Amino acid sequence: MDINIVLVEPEIPQNTGNIARTCAAVGASLHLVKPLGFEIDDRKLKRAGLDYWDKLDITYYDSLEDFLEKNKNETMFFYTTKAPRAYTDVPYPKRVFIVFGKETKGLPEELLYANPEKCVRIPMRDTLRSLNLSNSVAVAVYEVLRQRDFEGLREDGKLTKYEW
Repeated sequence: MDINIVLVEPEIPQNTGNIARTCAAVGASLHLVKPLGFEIDDRKLKRAGLDYWDKLDITYYDSLEDFLEKNKNETMFFYTTKAPRAYTDVPYPKRVFIVFGKETKGLPEELLYANPEKCVRIPMRDTLRSLNLSNSVAVAVYEVLRQRDFEGLREDGKLTKYEW
């Protein structure tokens, strides 16, 4: 898959379920880095993802180090509230890994410090800590898709009972 969403140690099952649904809807792969803050069969996780689980390409990793080692030759962008440039300021390559940290702490600062050119943020007011993780993933995914003119996605909206 060309768009890869990476969640490092996600803690809230509903967020991960919503992100899984977004990934399924746009054809992105989901990568989950352990430890997870929930069981993968958690009913809240399943409910948030609805009936899209069978349409999802998902990969699990034992740790952040495991993920980084197995994907060391991939292009990655690390989403953080601490980055100096906005997510819209970078051109996303055809194959990209978009990496998010856990809800309570984000990504490790050592990782961010070692990769300043790969760190991006979603602009927001100074007085707030961060956006919801599933909302942040949706913003990021749709920026990548926008840069690609939404290639491969449905181009028309259809009404159920009527025609436009």
